[in-house]
Amino acid sequence: MTRRRIVFMGSPAFAIPTLDRLADDHDVLAVYTQPPRRAGRGMRETPQPVAAHAATRGLTVRHPESLKTDEEAAALAALEADVFIVVAYGLILPSPALAIPRFGCINGHASLLPRWRGAAPIQRAIAAGDTKTGVCAMVMEAGLDTGPVLARRECAISNTDTAASLHDRLASLTAELLGEVVAGLPGILDRQQPQDHAAAIYAPKLTPAEAEIDWSLPALIIDRQIRAFTPVPGAWFIGPKGRIRVRAARRGDKTSAAKPGHFLGLDPAGGMRIGTGGGEVILDELQPAGGKPMSARAFLNGNPVAVGSALGATDE
Repeated sequence: MTRRRIVFMGSPAFAIPTLDRLADDHDVLAVYTQPPRRAGRGMRETPQPVAAHAATRGLTVRHPESLKTDEEAAALAALEADVFIVVAYGLILPSPALAIPRFGCINGHASLLPRWRGAAPIQRAIAAGDTKTGVCAMVMEAGLDTGPVLARRECAISNTDTAASLHDRLASLTAELLGEVVAGLPGILDRQQPQDHAAAIYAPKLTPAEAEIDWSLPALIIDRQIRAFTPVPGAWFIGPKGRIRVRAARRGDKTSAAKPGHFLGLDPAGGMRIGTGGGEVILDELQPAGGKPMSARAFLNGNPVAVGSALGATDE
């Protein structure tokens, strides 16, 4: 296998397996991430997960605010890379940057394009009830996830998958796929397949507001929402003492005539049975505002909720 000269661009933990795969087999000239962010109670500057990991491997890390300046374009060109590999970088690559490497820029995206282009493909796939997803290696162009696809791998979505569990499987699958794609350069570029743009579906960034649970929806839809938004931003409802995040839940096997959002008591495993617009949802793990995650039973010990009372906006 020919060792390639690679500039790697990625920021969150999702990109780390791919970085490791490429750094083991090729020459990673530099790792580009988003700039550090201030986080925590002390608002200390915290490096992006990829930046912190790359530093442990002794790789050169750069985190410019933008790639659109002449200075940054010159710095990228000076590296004389064969290819840029991009995985969840989070910054736009301007057209001049896309033209720098001799084999172009290749993006690893966590969906089966053209379905779920954009920022939150994993979460949107679960929320929509998709039974499968996957990853694609795509030639980057000016549009958002619009470039031709070089290769893809499918992955099943189970009815218990959360965004966290699916994230980890797809991160590993992305590393495998991009490792094979880089090994296949330049010949693999001849096998690129244009996307069907008419079939494109977008996956916009998640917002905390849309994570609020609407108990009038069927249990099937609520269960998908909870799993899609676990762990971030976390599906939530208003309960005793404010906003409550749901950390783990499941669909109940009972058909209830109770009003949506009403507490129906505990199930044999200690979960809170909540009525919905169709069926029941069982809440197994909750996190009060400012508190730690805890079992539903422990939550009720400190925050008594009477059987038959309502939660959230349904409280009437």
